Amino acid sequence: MSATPPTMTKAPTAGDPGQGPASGQDGLKAGLKNRHLSMIAIGGVIGAGLFVGSKSGIAAAGPAILISYALVGAMVVFVMRMLGEMAAANPTSGSFSSYADRALGRWAGFSIGWLYWFFWVVVLAVEATAGAEILEGWIPAVPQWAWALIVMVVLTATNLGSVSSYGEFEFWFAGIKVVAISAFVVIGGLAVFGLLPGSDNPGAGLDNLTAHGGFMPNGPGAILAGVLMVVFSFMGSEIVTLAAGESEDPQRAVTKATNSVIWRIGVFYLGSIFVVVSLLPWDSKEIAEKGSYVAALDTIGIPHAGQIMNVIVLTAVLSCLNSGLYTASRMAFSLGQRGDAPKAFAQVRPNGVPRAAILGSVVFGFLSVFFNYMWPDTVFKFLLNASGAVALFVWLAICFTQLKMRKIIERETPERHFVKMWLFPYLTWLTIGMITFVLGYMVYDGGDNRQQVLLSTLLGVIVLVIGIVLDRRRKSEAAATK
Repeated sequence: MSATPPTMTKAPTAGDPGQGPASGQDGLKAGLKNRHLSMIAIGGVIGAGLFVGSKSGIAAAGPAILISYALVGAMVVFVMRMLGEMAAANPTSGSFSSYADRALGRWAGFSIGWLYWFFWVVVLAVEATAGAEILEGWIPAVPQWAWALIVMVVLTATNLGSVSSYGEFEFWFAGIKVVAISAFVVIGGLAVFGLLPGSDNPGAGLDNLTAHGGFMPNGPGAILAGVLMVVFSFMGSEIVTLAAGESEDPQRAVTKATNSVIWRIGVFYLGSIFVVVSLLPWDSKEIAEKGSYVAALDTIGIPHAGQIMNVIVLTAVLSCLNSGLYTASRMAFSLGQRGDAPKAFAQVRPNGVPRAAILGSVVFGFLSVFFNYMWPDTVFKFLLNASGAVALFVWLAICFTQLKMRKIIERETPERHFVKMWLFPYLTWLTIGMITFVLGYMVYDGGDNRQQVLLSTLLGVIVLVIGIVLDRRRKSEAAATK
């Protein structure tokens, strides 16, 4: 006896009538509470890259890595302000892809949407593998590939359940990260100035910032090298604008998240890195061998620092996986809704979840995990490099989109212009210049950085050509119909 399959509904476009209070933007249910959005916004800037990758930046630039973080942080603040301006006026699951669609053309929304989706499905494989490595270290009886599979299956089930289950998981994942990094800044800050009772570190104050070759021991050029190493640890800050479409009060959530991005980056990135380079000499062997945060905890005398950090990194990895799957599926949903992806992606289950978009995204995520285990140095490395600079392309697209969307918002919905980009359009153009400079310096730097830009550009051109061809075909069909 076959069961009757549950009904599925086509998601209405934004502005369609009949949307009750239980529905969010674009037909998705408003299942995310304000506390969920607040924690997603705060935790979105704390990725595993901050905990794992900071030691490379410190080794390259010394204490001057603080300038590298400040430069990239400023760039992210400006991009988020631009995105917040557009999202507060029109929160939608497609976020910047939808705005680019409207401001620049269908080809732009298509291209940036699919590139962003591709970026996150590759990230799924990276994070699943990183989490599996930690879990295998704790329980070696279970092979690494099995842990990666378990993690992916569990978080897929979470996302399929309801948007509130995603929000709840992310609330606790992000909460652990926020508490951990906040405690690190407070405890480490006290230790730096010798105010922490029982600390093994005598507290050198600010001496370590200049006592080992100066503040810029490797010269000013190392700051740029540090920028390349830290820029990718900031990815994910834009997720809150995609999630806002499924919140109870999207305008308020986006406004709050945008206004708080400055202190979030200041405390979590600059604050924690300041503690590390103040507690230890930048060229300390402990930082190179153990990692910056474990070395700092060890020098204070925190027992089991390595295992504590493993738990925090695992939480950051699971948070990134959870958000990555959510983000990829909502972008796929938005593309399907606009006719730029299979129509099935635009269908919503009775529980308000776009199941086909989630499953379609996770299938490619599983394939990426498979490639990572079977051909890590060939196929997967190609995928990784091809997605490496995509996030910078996304930030560029946000800048150019905001240049045009400002006029559209002021003309059509001035009452929703809650958030405004500072010093428009000068800071927008400055941000475009900063991002372009980073991309150019990646090419100049050579090695994997150059390969990432070139392969990401190649992929971008291919997707862009497809988008232009499809756009022209639609226009031709529309003209023929008329």
